[in-house]
Amino acid sequence: MGINIKYNQNYFTGERALFKGKNLSITNSIFADGESPLKESSNIELYGSMFKWKYPLWYSNNIKVKNCTWFNMARAGVWYTNNITVENSAIEAPKNFRRCKGLVLKNVSFPDAEETIWSCEDVTLKDITAKGDYFAMNSKDMKIDNLTLYGNYSFDGAENVEIHNSRLLSKDAFWNSSNITVYDSFISGEYLGWNSKNLTLINCTIESLQGMCYIDNLIMKNCRLINTTLAFEYSTVEAEIDSYVDSIINPSRGTIKADSIGELIMEKDKVDINKTKIICKWDGNKVKCV
Repeated sequence: MGINIKYNQNYFTGERALFKGKNLSITNSIFADGESPLKESSNIELYGSMFKWKYPLWYSNNIKVKNCTWFNMARAGVWYTNNITVENSAIEAPKNFRRCKGLVLKNVSFPDAEETIWSCEDVTLKDITAKGDYFAMNSKDMKIDNLTLYGNYSFDGAENVEIHNSRLLSKDAFWNSSNITVYDSFISGEYLGWNSKNLTLINCTIESLQGMCYIDNLIMKNCRLINTTLAFEYSTVEAEIDSYVDSIINPSRGTIKADSIGELIMEKDKVDINKTKIICKWDGNKVKCV
């Protein structure tokens, strides 16, 4: 980055302590009381340092962070910032990372991830643990590997997201989203994927009440549905399910392959039942056509 000034074991206080700072290396230092200490900064390296107050990195560019900590009051910590990498860090504060571009997070924990990663673009997440609602709302162009998420309404309005090897305990995940692909993951939560477009699930295990409804172009390959009821209502579906399905209701059209189905509800006054093909490996289905 072309570092010109180095700080080590400094204790910064007061508003805008290093305002418009450029080409700085900051090690083992504390940003205590005082808002916006690194606002409008650029080419900053941070190692083993701590943020204890609000808005530390706003309107910044080219930021590298390792082994750092955001405490609870360092809320709304990184907004409108481009090209920032955060590694091996703990972020206790909520409402972090908003309207950022070029965001890379590796081995980061978010014990309070309320309203975190909102409206960001070009995002890479690897080895992340987060707890909080509305994670990654309206963000796009995301690549995610090994995310463990505890929080509802995740990825609402997200676009162009690829997720691998993750575990999402999240009611209403992927609502209003488009172009989402999830591989080798576990998802548990009611009303999964409603009002989404182009949702693809590959080798995933899913548990959901009324999941995967109102979806335009749902694709499932080698998936397992556990305790999943009233699935696929008004969705267009191409699904290969390697398990028993508790119940399916009124898919709009497509093909659904499953080991067996406990209850298949197809109501003639609500959908054209001839547009959906159901294929089961085992017999014994209950079929209701009203």
